[in-house]
Amino acid sequence: MIKTESEYQECLKRLEEDLRVLETQRKRLEEMKLPPEQVDLAMEPVLSFHAQLKEEVEWYERVKRRDFGVIKELNEVGPLLVALRITNGITQTELARRLGVDVSQISRDERNDYHGVSIERADKILRALGEELEITVGQKRLDLGLLAAT
Repeated sequence: MIKTESEYQECLKRLEEDLRVLETQRKRLEEMKLPPEQVDLAMEPVLSFHAQLKEEVEWYERVKRRDFGVIKELNEVGPLLVALRITNGITQTELARRLGVDVSQISRDERNDYHGVSIERADKILRALGEELEITVGQKRLDLGLLAAT
């Protein structure tokens, strides 16, 4: 997951470089007179890595626009805390200062997407970011067709 503007810029450069590498690799494989299926198979790992990097860049760009989507599970709060720091343009160092902790703590927490963060700690982080969280609870809808069939 991209967590800083410098990582984002680096990923954009890597995406451009990847396109050149992909093109060169495909040409080399085709020059070897490999059947198209083998060319595609050989390209699969590089294409997969490129797609994953592209998804990370797109996630970061959505976060910068404050497009977080709907959180449906509490375990999604951790990645949201990272996203809120990013969208507010606050560095890990600044967040650490606001919370009165060492930056290594923030780095470690974000690397783990705040896995297992307590409600109290999440609330402190939200306040340090100048954000608030609104929670809506709804009942799961049952598929009555499935229930009738059983």
